[in-house]
Amino acid sequence: MTPARQRVDGAAAFLLHAYPYSETSLILEVFARDHGRLAILARGARRPRSALRAVLVSFQPLELGWFGGGEVKTLAKAEWLGGMPLLAREGLLLGYYLNELLLKLLPREDAHASLFDAYAAALSALSRGATETAELRRFEKAMLRELGYGLMLDHDGAGNEINVGSRYRYLVERGAMPEALAESGVLVTGKTLLDLAADDYSDARSLAESKQLMRHLLAHYLSGQPLQTRRVFLELQDV
Repeated sequence: MTPARQRVDGAAAFLLHAYPYSETSLILEVFARDHGRLAILARGARRPRSALRAVLVSFQPLELGWFGGGEVKTLAKAEWLGGMPLLAREGLLLGYYLNELLLKLLPREDAHASLFDAYAAALSALSRGATETAELRRFEKAMLRELGYGLMLDHDGAGNEINVGSRYRYLVERGAMPEALAESGVLVTGKTLLDLAADDYSDARSLAESKQLMRHLLAHYLSGQPLQTRRVFLELQDV
């Protein structure tokens, strides 16, 4: 890598996670619009008087600069851009769910500008108080599409148009198959598939079946990795 490419300035980014490194520093996991998911060392960020403590906030738009050609870059500057209310209550937990998906599924240094925009839009909706699972479905669908696992929703696995009144079983990496021709897979109606394609979640059945389908697909692509945010959410619902 040439020295000119080793320094980046003015990158739009979000902080996904941070953990201690030495007594005074942090390792940041960030999602940058034009650079993908990165690990960045923030020297001195844990010091009580560090200006970075007020800047490095999750779910807030940031402008970052860094340098270095290794796996872990070094933070050069960070600026909080503002303009988005802080997440609270259920919206905060849903935000952590989005972050966990990105941390576990998004490869390092693989830029996905459209996914970044979808993430920013989801955070904006959550910051305005939206807690509908429709926001999650839109983001999950965008993420799978960007990672090369896009859903086939308007045609079945044989190439036939989805019939709104029919029932199907959705098979991972094969798509929807008429219920009579498949013994496994998630059972969904044709209307659910078409509603999911159109991002229309106004129908309660479509919303419920879309949730079940996306959960099944994500579990497959996570390869058995548990989602801690989902566990916490289920525990809170049981309280």
